Amino acid sequence: MVTLPDGSTLSRADLPSEKTSRWVASRKAMVVKAVDAGLLDNKEACATYGLSEEELESWRVAVAEFGEGALKTTALQKFRQLDQKVESLKH
Repeated sequence: MVTLPDGSTLSRADLPSEKTSRWVASRKAMVVKAVDAGLLDNKEACATYGLSEEELESWRVAVAEFGEGALKTTALQKFRQLDQKVESLKH
C-alpha cells in the first residue's frame, strides 16, 4: 500500500484487473498513480497489463502535463497529434 500526494491510499487491490481490455480514463489513471507512487514499476505495469513502454509513458506524460482528463481517448489523440507536430518542427 502507498500513500498518494492527496493523502489517499492505493493498494494492489485497487488496481484494474489483469484481464482489462477496455481502458477507460479512470483505469489508465489508476495505473499511472500506481507507477508514480512506486506501487508498480514500469516493467511490471507493462507486463501485467500488456502495455508497451511507450503507451504507459504517454499516459504518464499526459497526466503530468494536462491532468487525468487527458487520458480520455479523444484528448489523448489530440495530445499525440500535438506531440507529433512539435517533433516535426524540431527537424
